[in-house]
Amino acid sequence: MDDGSEGPHGAGPVLPASARTQPPLRRQVFDHVRAQGRAARADVARALGISAASVTAITADLIGLGLLREVEGVSLDGREAARGRPPVALEIVPEGRHVIGVKLGDERHTAVLADFGGRILADAARPARPGRRPLEELLEEVAALVADLRSHAPGQEAAALGIGLPGLVDHRAGRVAWSPLLDGRDLDLRDILAARLGSPVQIDNDSNLLTLAELWFGAGRASSDFAVVTIEHGVGMGLVQGGRLFRGTRGMGLELGHIKVRLDGALCRCGQRGCLEAYLADYALAREAATALGRDPRQSQSPRAMLDTLFSEAKAGHEPAREIFVRAGRYLALGLANVVQLFDPGLVILSGERMRYDFLYAEEVLAEMQRLVLPGGRPPVRVEVHAWGDLVWAQGAAALALMAATDEVLGA
Repeated sequence: MDDGSEGPHGAGPVLPASARTQPPLRRQVFDHVRAQGRAARADVARALGISAASVTAITADLIGLGLLREVEGVSLDGREAARGRPPVALEIVPEGRHVIGVKLGDERHTAVLADFGGRILADAARPARPGRRPLEELLEEVAALVADLRSHAPGQEAAALGIGLPGLVDHRAGRVAWSPLLDGRDLDLRDILAARLGSPVQIDNDSNLLTLAELWFGAGRASSDFAVVTIEHGVGMGLVQGGRLFRGTRGMGLELGHIKVRLDGALCRCGQRGCLEAYLADYALAREAATALGRDPRQSQSPRAMLDTLFSEAKAGHEPAREIFVRAGRYLALGLANVVQLFDPGLVILSGERMRYDFLYAEEVLAEMQRLVLPGGRPPVRVEVHAWGDLVWAQGAAALALMAATDEVLGA
């Protein structure tokens, strides 16, 4: 994952124009330059299949708006020109706008400040109280986190904020139908947050934002169709089709953690039984760990600490501890096989902190996933494992904010 620590860098999908939905031409030019980090006009024309004259006119407009600038004397491979007219490239004016990305979690909230080119300038984190809380309490937590972030980069106003949280989130309407972090249902969270923070806000399911992080900064940049499956305190999924995030009609689909894998099975935190999450998420494994390790489940040890202990015991040969991870891996194989069977992605990315537990992506797990999928002559789906930390989720929220800020200045 690119943290933008040095030199011009790219942010956003790098798919060929034929592989993605086409926005207006001016937006295509801007997005291409941002994705490449730096691009010559001739390269833009070739990549987008448009005339050099069109590129010249459009880039002149974008330069006039203060969105692009020319960089002279440095070739695109980073070498200085030896003689003759210095080459000229285009790049984003990164300091022109800034955005904030926030990830709200069960144990910790994180936030990042990014410039218009996608470079992370500052970050902040605050512990979160586990469990549900009133809306006003969550608003106070978000406001305190954003204040911490702004204290690290004073004077940088945000053109937009992206905020992700677990649960059923209607991105377009800005409403949260249900979240394990909040009391109540059907909350108009986007507008309430915008009023509290004084900036435009976009909200989304946190798994969608991790998927955006992969699409903008990670392994999904050059992939038109891929799925991200996340395993942390919950189980989530994001899907990219045709280079765009797929959300469904109301943005509430792809809840992989809540597909049913066993009728009348284990109790899930959503209140129903037999969900995949009830056999795979942090709280589900910690519930079993307490029994396997002979611990009182009412003690104050966090699920993360309990699972770290369980993993250490499993690695040391403790058979009941190992069996918990093996069974969770089998349920994961079942869930992944369903994803492959339904969507036929070119790539599946397994992500989240629990990917530190290698039992969950052992060779047997991936082999069982492939076995459960109807063959049909298809090659085995490619699987990658990314054990990113919390800041990457916030970076995906920043990508959501960058899209909104770009829509504002250039049109959707």
